[in-house]
Amino acid sequence: MHETETFEKLLNVRKPWFISDIDIDQKELVVTLTLDIDISVCKCPQCGKKAKIYDKRHRTWRHLDTMEFKTVIAADIPRVQCPVHGVVQLEVPWAEALSRYTLKFETLIIDWLQETSVSAVARNFDMSWNAVDGIMKRAVERGLNRRKIKDPKNISVNETAFQRRHEYVTVVTDQSNGEVLFIADDRKKESLEQYYKSIGSEALKGIESVSMDMWPAYINVTKAYVPDAENKICFDKFHCAQYLGNAVDKVRREENKELTKNGNDILIGSRYLWLRNPENMDKIANKAFKEIRDSSLKTATAWAVKEHAMCLWHYSSRTWANKQWMNWYNWAMETALTPVQQAATTIKNNLWGIINAIVIKKTNAHAESMNSRIQSIKTKARGFRNRDRFKMAVYFHCAKLDLYPNI
Repeated sequence: MHETETFEKLLNVRKPWFISDIDIDQKELVVTLTLDIDISVCKCPQCGKKAKIYDKRHRTWRHLDTMEFKTVIAADIPRVQCPVHGVVQLEVPWAEALSRYTLKFETLIIDWLQETSVSAVARNFDMSWNAVDGIMKRAVERGLNRRKIKDPKNISVNETAFQRRHEYVTVVTDQSNGEVLFIADDRKKESLEQYYKSIGSEALKGIESVSMDMWPAYINVTKAYVPDAENKICFDKFHCAQYLGNAVDKVRREENKELTKNGNDILIGSRYLWLRNPENMDKIANKAFKEIRDSSLKTATAWAVKEHAMCLWHYSSRTWANKQWMNWYNWAMETALTPVQQAATTIKNNLWGIINAIVIKKTNAHAESMNSRIQSIKTKARGFRNRDRFKMAVYFHCAKLDLYPNI
């Protein structure tokens, strides 16, 4: 079989296109396949009517390698003169309009981007960072354009940092499948408002729960857009544990200062013992923790208050749940430990959302799991220079989009 016919079969080149020349550069290890078109059958790409060639523009595209040779497709792309649409450039079947890479090559790069970073792909395929980033950007745009508007019943809302200095984005996740639905700059009221406006009033009526942390901006905008939001907003166990864990740590630090002044070092080196779950400790750590946990230390009291709060999530009745949480609140206030009292007051002020989470049986675990996944994306990329690239990477890896070009 003639070599041009072989490459035409490998590239799936069809009429009116054909390979007119093959050049093999042994020194640079590059194969250049020159394609041409039968001008007698040129048609307007918009209306399909036969049209005359107006002029041609030379372009090249990188294709899948041929053995160890980099493969390049070259062609003079005609522009045709259509009596209806004027001068129009023909489309090529092997690449998208603005890409310098063939569809199959972009598919390969998308596969690799799902496994490793932009920098690693660029290095291994001898490409620029911007070129690989461009393929990722086109993939995300393609996926978002294909995605149908979804009406999730249970969503999670969380903010995640992409840089230091409190640089945040807001991430909305579908709890049913862990899919990222929406990403917006910052963690302001307007950030979440963009998502609610995008899905429409009918979808908002169908929302059954919104899991989030106790961030006023998210709470207020959800109340403004989601019907009956007071019974749908859920503040989960993780965030209560976070508030109370911070309170325990503040009590420990204050008490440790007092004790060390008097020569007592019992709390030195115990920070992580108070923050860990005893069930996850080994025997040595558990024994050491039991000695200080069962003492009369202020930190031990704060820890007991926190642990008791973690046991109040099994109720089905709003009445009973509310009663037991108020009993807990009264105990927390009686400790006279300022950090514990402050955390307890925050929880009491947001108790309605905690009770919702208990009764509806919804948590923000999906969002926290997604947050961990997003942080791993950031670590793998060694950080991001701006929000747009960060958001694009999250959409690429976490939105379950149809990223691939049509081949």
